[in-house]
Amino acid sequence: MTILKPYAGLGIVLKTAKPSLAQTLRSHWIYKILAAFLVVILIAGAIHALAMNLSIQAAFDRHLGRMSENMQSMMGAGTGGGSGAGANSNSRGVNLYTSFRAAVNETLWISALTAFVIAGVAALIISRRITRPIQRLTNASQQIAAGEYSHRITENEISQDELGQLAHSFNQMAEKLEGTETMRRQLLGDISHELRTPLTAIKGSMEGLMDGVLPAEQSTYQQIYREADRLQRLVEDLQELNRVDGQTYPLEKRSVNAADLVKAAITPLENTFAMKGVELKSQVEAGLPKLFVDSDRIQQVLHNLLGNALQFTPPDGQVLVTVVKDGNQIRFSVKDSGIGISEEHLAHIFERFYRADKSRSRSKGGGSGIGLTIAKSLVEAHGGKIWAESAGKNLGSIFTFTLPMK
Repeated sequence: MTILKPYAGLGIVLKTAKPSLAQTLRSHWIYKILAAFLVVILIAGAIHALAMNLSIQAAFDRHLGRMSENMQSMMGAGTGGGSGAGANSNSRGVNLYTSFRAAVNETLWISALTAFVIAGVAALIISRRITRPIQRLTNASQQIAAGEYSHRITENEISQDELGQLAHSFNQMAEKLEGTETMRRQLLGDISHELRTPLTAIKGSMEGLMDGVLPAEQSTYQQIYREADRLQRLVEDLQELNRVDGQTYPLEKRSVNAADLVKAAITPLENTFAMKGVELKSQVEAGLPKLFVDSDRIQQVLHNLLGNALQFTPPDGQVLVTVVKDGNQIRFSVKDSGIGISEEHLAHIFERFYRADKSRSRSKGGGSGIGLTIAKSLVEAHGGKIWAESAGKNLGSIFTFTLPMK
């Protein structure tokens, strides 16, 4: 027998064969477990019956012999037993054995049938209890596969055994998938927004040049170049973020001094800070042990933190880099006297494309919102931690990260 089933989304009708009873039984765990229980019962019953029939003759003869001995001892030797009496005794023994065997077999069949029915019902109940959580897991996985990442399994309805642990792991997986999907959608929206801004500016300038609205002067071309440069930096930041998130970059670790790391990060930025009128200072504790890190990557972390501090620190402000020993770690801090961070933004400051001040665009020095995310990933790749602190708006901020000592 076949049934017609429409192919979703295309309007095509496919002819699929209806599964047979045997295929249905083979495709469900409950029937497999039930069949396994019943096979075990049948094998045990068959072995029991065979063993009983093989031993029943010897057992009967042994017990009948004992009974005859008891009867003879009670009746005495002078009862006149001859050969005829012996023949009658043997005949009665055979008839008695036949009746005894028939009674035992009848009892055996009755008990076997009763045990089979009771065991079958018990096997069905047990198999259902075993397969019900599996069915829930199957249904939940189908929901996840269909894109419903918010679906969860009610763990208190499943026993606290291996299946319960599997349900808990499944819920954790679904939660991470839901978070990844939310992050993916947000990332696509953020990227499209970030790309749209410079592209719109470039397109508008080019249209103005073609229509003669904008003069073909050096300032116009410089404006277009600046927008293209912003677009290129954004693409490079996205590429770097992709490498960092995917951990596709090698860490070339070696022993380095913390003071050398700070000096290498500060020196290229001194002129940039001086042009804005922001004072850049550093304080490195003496006698610090060496670090076993990728110096280029840690310098990149410091560059990102210093660049962030420069963007949000007004002229005549100050940025201070400090390095001290903290237990078995080295603590780096970048403290600025800038606009600060409100408490509600501190927990999200390292998220990609996140800005505490939504009004600041890339063209106004708001940055791409990726630098701190890259810094966090690089620090964690070295086994360290990074966090931000601020006393409030216009009270400056402190970005701190730690690295384990060699």
